[in-house]
Amino acid sequence: MNLQENGRRNLIIMWFANFFIGGSMTMVMPFISLYIESFGKFSETYVQHWSGLTFAVTFVSAFIFSPVWGKIGDLYGRKKILIISGIGMGVSILLMGFVNSVWELFFLRFFMGFFSGFIPMSQAFISTQTPKENAGRVLGTLQTGSITGSLLGPMLGGILADSLGYSTTFKWTSISIFISALLVFATREYRISATQGTKSHYSSREVVSLILKNPILLTVLLISALVQVAHFSIQPILSLFVSNLHGKTNVAFYSGIAFSAAGLGNLIMSRNWGKIADKYGYIKILIILLFLAGLVYLPGAAVTEFWQLVVIRFALGITIGGIIPVRIAYIRQEAPIAMQGEVLGYNTSLRFLGNIFGPMLGGFVSGYFGFSAVFYSTSGLLILSGIILLLSKFKNPKVSKHSAA
Repeated sequence: MNLQENGRRNLIIMWFANFFIGGSMTMVMPFISLYIESFGKFSETYVQHWSGLTFAVTFVSAFIFSPVWGKIGDLYGRKKILIISGIGMGVSILLMGFVNSVWELFFLRFFMGFFSGFIPMSQAFISTQTPKENAGRVLGTLQTGSITGSLLGPMLGGILADSLGYSTTFKWTSISIFISALLVFATREYRISATQGTKSHYSSREVVSLILKNPILLTVLLISALVQVAHFSIQPILSLFVSNLHGKTNVAFYSGIAFSAAGLGNLIMSRNWGKIADKYGYIKILIILLFLAGLVYLPGAAVTEFWQLVVIRFALGITIGGIIPVRIAYIRQEAPIAMQGEVLGYNTSLRFLGNIFGPMLGGFVSGYFGFSAVFYSTSGLLILSGIILLLSKFKNPKVSKHSAA
């Protein structure tokens, strides 16, 4: 089996692994706030605040450990890290099915963060096996795995939660995460040959130095945090918003539909955005996507019907779906193979930083100013990200492209 066939086989396996992870993580996402409500008689403001905190705490530990896992992956291989990640998340989700208080759920969400990052690590795993010229297409294809899972997960999770209860849904969800860890065993890890003259190992100081010397790369990494703040500000309170619009009947199922609408739009365009960016340039497409996503989210502030929310979520998925594969393809272009795990680790860490503040921002803004204010703040952050990247591009038109493979 040659490297091209190996790469195709690994892509297929990791597509299914990401499918199960994406589905599993979104199965429980729509009803975390409802799960908290089931622990006692709490005020709506209390539930909104704790939904944001409980959702965000996972990303505190993930923020700390992502560069560490990236560095270890560069040195010892990413296959082992993926297996550890899958098992750790599976155990965490399983135990969440047995909690009886907000504090227990909060602690397990924090513990799970140490093992989060399966999907970003799988992107690094496939990235180092992919030539630069078609990185956008390949990484966009890989992302359709997690998107397809994310598309089906919320609806399946909603059905299970409404019919079997929240605790049982967590227990069943853990099984699909364990399946993802088992699938990784079937992959073969390798890297495409590095360009002659490039190093086989870089110190963390050298990695940081490369990032700081490339202002556009640095901006792309920093914007990862802003995009996640915007995108995740609505996530933990979406089910409460759906409850306001639709009523409490089968609210977990309808919350799942709202979550899945974004996944459907994402699925349709993710691979296509990667192909477009391969042809026209990653930074140019990133800027366009950021502005489009910001404009699409703005009408959400005026939503009065459930179907309107679903349409907006679908449109958001179309625009925001290309941001991750295009951004990773750009990093693949700029960073040498031997340091890509660590660079992508910093990217993941900054994304998790955004995931920390996004849910808390959404929880507190909605608690004090109402749901409409969350859509205004989300739209503003996405447009601000586009402006920052556009200014960086104009300010640094001659930033040299790294040719290292």
